[in-house]
Amino acid sequence: MTEEHVLICVAWPYANGPLHLGHVAGCYLPPDIQFRFERAMGNKVLMVSGSDEHGTPITVTAETQGISPQNVVDEYHGINLQALLDLGCSWSMNLDPRGPSFGGALFNRTSDSEHKRMVQENFKALDQGGFFERKTMEQYYETNEDGSGRFLPDRYVEGTCPACGEDGARGDQCDACGATYEAVELKNPVSKMNPKAKVEIRETDHLFYRLDLFQHALEQHAASQQKAWKSNVRAMTKQWLDMGLRPRAVTRDLEWGIPVPLDGDEWSGKCVYVWFEAVQGYSTCARIWAKRNAESLPDGDETWKRWWTVDENGTVPRHLYFLGKDNIPFHTVIWPALILGLNHVHKGLSADDPVTLPGPGDFALESNVPAMEYLMLAGGQFSKSRKHAVWLPSFLERYDPDTLRYYLSINMPENHDTDFNWPDFVEKVNSELIAAYGNFVHRVLTLGSRLPCEPGMTPFSKHDGHAVVELHQTHLQEALTEITTSLQRHRYKEALRGIMNVAQYGNQILQAAAPWKHLKEPQDGHEESLATLAFCWRIARFLSITTQPFLPHSAQRLWEGLGHNGSVEEMKWGDAIDWRAPLAWCDETPKPLFERLDLEEILAVEQDLVEDSIDDGGVHGVKGGKKKKGGKNMKTEPEGITYLDFDTFLKVNLRVGKIKTVEDHPDADKLYVVKLEDGTDDGRTICAGLKEYYKPEEMEGKLVVFVENLKPRPLRGITSEGMMLAADNGDGTVRLVTIDGSIEPGSQVR
Repeated sequence: MTEEHVLICVAWPYANGPLHLGHVAGCYLPPDIQFRFERAMGNKVLMVSGSDEHGTPITVTAETQGISPQNVVDEYHGINLQALLDLGCSWSMNLDPRGPSFGGALFNRTSDSEHKRMVQENFKALDQGGFFERKTMEQYYETNEDGSGRFLPDRYVEGTCPACGEDGARGDQCDACGATYEAVELKNPVSKMNPKAKVEIRETDHLFYRLDLFQHALEQHAASQQKAWKSNVRAMTKQWLDMGLRPRAVTRDLEWGIPVPLDGDEWSGKCVYVWFEAVQGYSTCARIWAKRNAESLPDGDETWKRWWTVDENGTVPRHLYFLGKDNIPFHTVIWPALILGLNHVHKGLSADDPVTLPGPGDFALESNVPAMEYLMLAGGQFSKSRKHAVWLPSFLERYDPDTLRYYLSINMPENHDTDFNWPDFVEKVNSELIAAYGNFVHRVLTLGSRLPCEPGMTPFSKHDGHAVVELHQTHLQEALTEITTSLQRHRYKEALRGIMNVAQYGNQILQAAAPWKHLKEPQDGHEESLATLAFCWRIARFLSITTQPFLPHSAQRLWEGLGHNGSVEEMKWGDAIDWRAPLAWCDETPKPLFERLDLEEILAVEQDLVEDSIDDGGVHGVKGGKKKKGGKNMKTEPEGITYLDFDTFLKVNLRVGKIKTVEDHPDADKLYVVKLEDGTDDGRTICAGLKEYYKPEEMEGKLVVFVENLKPRPLRGITSEGMMLAADNGDGTVRLVTIDGSIEPGSQVR
C-alpha cells in the first residue's frame, strides 16, 4: 500500500442532453473503475469533474427548445449526475471515509461562482504575463432580412469538411475524420439555427493564447511519455506538435459563458472560450473540494495542493485524465500549455522568459491519458446531437446497472472502436456474467447451506485450510498479480477477463471435487472434496473484492451473501488473498446475483421506444440491430483487432513512388514537403512529419510505398496528395517503408 496521491480527472460532459452509452464507455466508467481500484490499493485519491455548462452546445440546445441556457444546464446537470450515481459511479463520495487527507470526489458545475472567479483570475494573470496577443480574425456572420445579425460561433455553423469532404461537419471539427480547423476554412457554410440567413465573413478582434511559446517544452514532455501513452495518444499529440503550435483564440463572440475580465467596450459581449475555461475545471474543482471538505486539516483550503503540486523533494502526484479520443490534444497539448503558463506567471516570470517543465512548487503535468476510442451503436458513432444513442437514464430504468458496467468493461474501446448491440449485450451477460460468475457463487452458497453447521460455526469451518487447496491458493495469488498489473496499465478488459477466469477456475475445481456427493455421509475423498468447497467460499470472497471496481452493486450483494457486514469497497485490494480471514456465513436463503435477460423481450421494448421517439420527435434514438447469425457459437474478434472485409481492403490503392525532392514546409516546423515521381507526368506532393527522423538527403532517391487514393488534404496552405507508409516502434524510431530493389515509380503494391 503506497498511499500515493492520485488525481483522477474526468472529461466534463456538456449539460445539453442526457448521457449516452458512448459517453459512459469512453469517459465515465473507466475513471470510476480506476478510482475504486486506487482506493483499494490504499492510495489517496481525488476524483474531479462536473458539467460543462458553457459554450455553444448549450446555447444551440436552448435555442432549439426555446428556453434559456440556464434552464438547459439546470435540468441536464441533475439528470446526468443522478444517472452516473445510479450506474454506481462514486461521485457521492465527496469525502473519503478514511478522512479528508485521503481525498474524495466532486462532480461540480462550471457555472459555480468560485470556478468563474478562478478562471477570470488566471485569465488576467496570463494576460499580464504577456501570454496573450490581440488579433483581428475572420468569423462567420449571420445576416437576416431585417438587417439584424450576429457572429456565429463554430457550433452554429455546419458545412463540408475541408479535410475529408464529409458533409455535416461542425464549424471547428469534423466528427467523420477528427480534423480540427478554423471555422472560416469550412466549405459551404450554413447557419445551423437559421439556414435561410445569409452567411458572410466579417472581422472581429480576439485574444489568442501563445501556444507557440510552449512547443519545445511540450515536445520534451511528450518524449518522456512515449512509454506511458497509448498509441492513439502518441499519434494525435505528435500530429499536433509536428504541425507546429500556433496561437489559439481564448475569447469568442458569445453572451453565454464567463465574461472576459478586461476593461474596455471592445470586450463587451465576449466570453472566455470554453476550451480555455473548461479544462481549468480540473484544478478549480480540486480547490473547491478542499474548501468544502478539508477545513479540519492543517493546510485547510490549501489541501488541494497535495494533489496538484510537485513537492520540495520533487515527488510528483500522479495525474490521470480520462476522455474520448477526440479530446486528446486538449489534454496533451492545450491544457499542459496552460499549466506551464500558470506556473510561469505564479513565479513572477513572463512570456519573455524561457518556458520550463514543472519543478518543486509547480503544478504537475499529466502522468497518463488513457484515452478511449469510440463505442459505436449498430455500426454508427454514438451522437448526442444527431439523436443516435442509447441514453443512460433510460437504460437504467430497465436493467441492472452492473450488467451494463460488465458489458461496457469487457467491450471497452481501449485500442480500437467497439460496437454496442443488444444481441451481444444479452449474450455476454447470460453466458459470461451469469453462467460463469453468478452461477459459481450461487452454487457455492447453495451447497454450503446444505452442510451441517454447529452453533457459532460456519458450514465450512471444519473443512477450511486443508493441504489440498495449496495449489489453488497459488493460482489465485498469481491471478491477483496479473489482474493488478492490468489495472495499473489501464487494461480494463484484460483485468476483468482475468477476474472472470478466476470464476471459471472455481467452477472447474468445484465440478471436479463434486461436493454434492459428500453432503450426507463420508465417502472416499470426503475431506478433500469439502475442503475444496470451503476454498470455493474463499474464491467467492476473492471475487467480491476484485469485482468491486467493476461491479459495485453485485459485489456488495455477494459480500453480504457471504455473511460479511459493512461495505466491500472499504476492503483493501490485497485482502482478496488473505487465507487467514475468518469465515463468515449468512443464514438467509442464497439468491442469484443476476436475472437472465430475454433478447426477444428486450428488442420488442427497445423497438417500441424507437417508434415512440420518432412519433413524438423525441431524442431516445435507440437502435438495437439485428441478431447476428450463429447465435452463441458466433466467433468473436481477438482483442485489439478490428477486421476489414477483403473488399474494403481492396479499395486502398498502394503504389511505389520515388522521392525527387524534400523541402521544409514554409509554415510548419515539423513537416517536409516531399515531391514524388508516381508514374504520372506531374507527380504528386505529400506533406510528411519526418523532420526529426530524416535529413532531406537521406530521403531523396528512395523508392517508397504511398497511398494513392487518399483524399487530398490542405496542411497549412499546401495540399498533401497522399500518405507515405512508415513504421513506428512506439519508442521514438520511425522508418519509411521502402522497396527492395528497383521498380518503376507508379507500380502497384499488391
